[in-house]
Amino acid sequence: MNIQSVGEALIRPGQVLTDRAALSAASRWTQAVSEADGVCVLHLTDGADPREVTAELRDQGIRASPNHVLRGQPLFFGGPASRPFPAPPVPFKPGRARSDVVVGLLDTGVADHPWWSGADWYARLGPEEADATEGAQAGHGTFIAGLLTRRAPGVSLRVHRVLDGDGLGDEAGVVRALHRMRERPPQVLNLSFGCHTFDDRPPPLLSDAIAALADTVTVACAGNTASDRPFWPAALPGVVGVAAVDACEPRRAPYSGYGTWVDACAPGDWLTSSYLDTGDFAGYAAWSGTSFATALVAGAIADAARHEPATEWIRRLLDSEEAPQITDLGVLFSASL
Repeated sequence: MNIQSVGEALIRPGQVLTDRAALSAASRWTQAVSEADGVCVLHLTDGADPREVTAELRDQGIRASPNHVLRGQPLFFGGPASRPFPAPPVPFKPGRARSDVVVGLLDTGVADHPWWSGADWYARLGPEEADATEGAQAGHGTFIAGLLTRRAPGVSLRVHRVLDGDGLGDEAGVVRALHRMRERPPQVLNLSFGCHTFDDRPPPLLSDAIAALADTVTVACAGNTASDRPFWPAALPGVVGVAAVDACEPRRAPYSGYGTWVDACAPGDWLTSSYLDTGDFAGYAAWSGTSFATALVAGAIADAARHEPATEWIRRLLDSEEAPQITDLGVLFSASL
């Protein structure tokens, strides 16, 4: 993937996201346009700066953004969240639990695993939704799928692959996947990835795409940034941003993002879940990161959604004065696996 670093933000060089309304206004900078699922990617002429083009379009009232690169979040180099470790098998049988709840999982895909062997939702997946087999984050989606299905037995997953094996994707791909979910929106949506933006403002097209799923509870990771700088989409209004606490006591994991924009937290250290059957791994791994704390929170919401609308349940919990809270980390969820 072609990537340009802008401060601590990453963007696709020479690309701006917008909608059809901007095509004429941006024509003097545009070399080509690719359009799909409600999103236009402007491929800029040589020398045009995506940040400057974005600023000029926004000054005209047009919703635009550089095509930010998003990353899965066990990416805290040198810390426990940097890579998975082989783990012994974890006994788990889905049993006969049945749930009408659907969780959308946008990630690296999902691989075959005994935990969902024979599940209807897995049988519906196509080859384009299989987990990556190579790269630093191959197995990331499979790991998260295990956390979700254990925390919410009987739930169905709707999988869209938006990250590659290194855990990298871009805003255009995510927005297009979200557009495709509008006809059959899930009750809960797990987004264990994110980014900083070049100007620390919310990315408008990503914000619009999530807001269009009005009856879906979107849960996103606060990032393994060890900072309070807003991490998107977790910092968007209406999104449940999730930080990680450490394994020993309810305090912030050293790598976790934090701040007033974070809504909830859950254990993120050394969680064990499903993984690829490859090399030293026999289908199980231990891994750390806000990616996985996010899955625990999303799973808890999906489990509660068997009995009442997910949007009502999480709104009541986050507004409760009785729920345990940690400053700059929000409401504390337990692992409960």
